[in-house]
Amino acid sequence: MSGTSADAVDAALVEWPEGPGARPFRLLAFRETRLDAALQGRIHELAAGRTAPGAALRELAALDVELGERFAAAACDVAEAAGVPLAEVAAIASHGQTVAHHPEHRATLQIGDPSLIAERTGCRTVADFRARDLAAGGEGAPLAPFFHFAALADPVEGRLVLNLGGIANVTWIPRGAEPEAVVAFDVGPANSLLDGVVLHISGGRERCDRDGARARQGRVDEALLERLLDDDYLRRPPPKSTGRERYGSAEADALVAECAGDSNRANDLIATLVRFTAHTVRLAVDEHLEGLSALDRVLAGGGGVRNPALMEALAAELPGVAVQAMDEAGVPADAAEAMAFSLMGRNALLGLPNHLPRCTGAAHAAVLGEIAPGRQGGSAAR
Repeated sequence: MSGTSADAVDAALVEWPEGPGARPFRLLAFRETRLDAALQGRIHELAAGRTAPGAALRELAALDVELGERFAAAACDVAEAAGVPLAEVAAIASHGQTVAHHPEHRATLQIGDPSLIAERTGCRTVADFRARDLAAGGEGAPLAPFFHFAALADPVEGRLVLNLGGIANVTWIPRGAEPEAVVAFDVGPANSLLDGVVLHISGGRERCDRDGARARQGRVDEALLERLLDDDYLRRPPPKSTGRERYGSAEADALVAECAGDSNRANDLIATLVRFTAHTVRLAVDEHLEGLSALDRVLAGGGGVRNPALMEALAAELPGVAVQAMDEAGVPADAAEAMAFSLMGRNALLGLPNHLPRCTGAAHAAVLGEIAPGRQGGSAAR
């Protein structure tokens, strides 16, 4: 998959049980392949509606093919890294690259042609997961909570799984919960605004606030923070989902314009966005979940885990709660999102539901995903 940030392709090769259960699972290999800045920029331009008039459909079609090639290459690379022939891979599950997500129109669009992936690898390919959830009345997101519950539910701990990708999303798993008790939703922006601001103020030389260095040099602008928190999306009750169409390049550029070229103010903006993300997580816990007292542990994944300033801000907002990377619970944080869609693909092959309807708002459980057969009509399962 490639996430909202569109900075890399994540590929995980996972061995799942043959039956419906998810445990024990085994991560055989994981590879993160960076996308070059030019390709990332094209994706963001398309998602922001900034592609030149008259060229949008051509660019959409071209990126669909180009990303399909990148995803196929990533699948080949991760299988090679594990020493597993592609003929022994049951299937490739591809989330794709989101370029539009509009649940208000029951619409979403992920590109990275699955037929091309199937042709290049010879493996049947499961893709286009979100569309079926939307067709069933859901938001099409978040889908990863299905994996979070399967891999991280605990009989004695109340766990909040927090993904810090381009968008921050939470999965609340109460102690000893059944799937129907899980609550999940997109909280708001995480890296989408942070990375967009850094890219802009650095003239494209930096793609993220590495090690939180800029945030540490800045001071939180309380007036701006208050303004950011006055947001209709934050007040909406779950189920809900969002993306770059709301918290993307245009919003980041507008915030940078307020800095008027002042580098100190730019670092203050980054520090403010870090606090904003952390505070929206606290608001989600207080207003839409069971409150801080129910939390035993926060398990974080996504690129934001590598930002110490963001992790420290989260710890400050959630006093008395252990805030850790998912690795502490046996799921490598970097690989978690790719592993989630691997499990969803496995269930699609078995004809089993692979989402949590309460989390997305779907009217019923369904089997998400469409299958492009491999060159031989399908690959042999290990």
